Amino acid sequence: MLARLQMSSPATRALTALAVLATLGGCGKGGGAGKGTTATAAVAGAPSAHRTCPETVLDVLVRVARRIYHQGVASERTRSATHLIAASVPLREGVERGDATATRAASQALVAGGHMTNLRVIDATGRTLADVGGAAVTPLRGTLHGIGGRPIGSYITSVWSDEGLLAETNGVTGGRLALRVNGRSVGGSLALAPGSLPREGTLTHGGQRYQYASFAAKAYPAGKMRIYLLRPLGATATLCGSTSEDTVVHTLSRIAALIYAGEGGRRTLSQVRRVQGDQRLVSAVATGDRPATKAAIEALLTEHIVRLRVSPGAGPPVDVGGPFVLAPVTAPLRLGGRTIGSFVLSIQDDEGYLRLTRRLVGLRVLMYMDTNTAHPRLVKNSLGPSPGTVPASGSYEYRGSRFRVFTVNARAFPSGPLTIRALVPIPYS
Repeated sequence: MLARLQMSSPATRALTALAVLATLGGCGKGGGAGKGTTATAAVAGAPSAHRTCPETVLDVLVRVARRIYHQGVASERTRSATHLIAASVPLREGVERGDATATRAASQALVAGGHMTNLRVIDATGRTLADVGGAAVTPLRGTLHGIGGRPIGSYITSVWSDEGLLAETNGVTGGRLALRVNGRSVGGSLALAPGSLPREGTLTHGGQRYQYASFAAKAYPAGKMRIYLLRPLGATATLCGSTSEDTVVHTLSRIAALIYAGEGGRRTLSQVRRVQGDQRLVSAVATGDRPATKAAIEALLTEHIVRLRVSPGAGPPVDVGGPFVLAPVTAPLRLGGRTIGSFVLSIQDDEGYLRLTRRLVGLRVLMYMDTNTAHPRLVKNSLGPSPGTVPASGSYEYRGSRFRVFTVNARAFPSGPLTIRALVPIPYS
């Protein structure tokens, strides 16, 4: 059913969460080139002006990785997880009775809801009643309260499995992540040779030369971890600019493009299958029942899809969802091997992309539709009122602040161009 799936962007995985990056300095050409598998450390505390370009790029990317990791420490995701745990009546009742079976069932239900990856529940005596989930990072600890606010136990949870953190970070940065505990790679991450490793530098792995940097983290349910981000030197060099500022802008431009690509990439496939397999929708389209088609679409919008437009074999389309949506994906709708129509869906709206790039990457964003006309329409704006004419690239000033601009060429829903002007504050912070 997916063989004819059409995507408006490459099927590249990206994240649901990125980073605010700090000011980066210094960019020169080249990078270390040690021999064999020996890691070469960068000079600790070296002035930014002495950084090579690959070191500058890795500094940007590891800051992104740190912020992705931080989404498991304090974010909307963690607030949602802790709220659901506190609000779970079955969990509270199981703990109050000391019922391990009921507590485990309630814990499994919470993890299955998708808002957390792990949950360990301990009663007031210190006995573990439930421990659900696999390898993870970013442990979150809290107290469980009974009726009247009396403490009845505690919990440890996480919203970042090792697998999820690896997929998101690798997809956004174009690098490879190694989770290291006591000098060994864990969690199915890049298996580097055991032993101590400098915090940043270059190394050879599998015949490939990498630039790398790292940051401190916590394993679940406890313990120190260090996360290393590696990127091939050749791939890193493609982001180099003639100045350090150019290198930062190039790197951020790549990240912004990957975020957009992820909205129309592999993450949409499960939603495409869900729509194609929805018998209520297929039946309604096959019989030409427009009210039933609309009702089926509304039911599908309850999970991830923000807009869905179904075009039957005859008649106008049925379109339900938000007004400004991006990264549309088109696929056929079939019954018994016969095509009965098609649909266009999106898993992200313009507002979501704007918030993501500003809150987590530190960019300001302007989005324009009807760019092929004399009067492009500004549909989203996180910069401020009356931005004037913003160039496709280069420098731009707004109310005394300087920015560097780059453009992401996107697609509006259901078709047509959507031009995204992304603005990097200079100095970047």
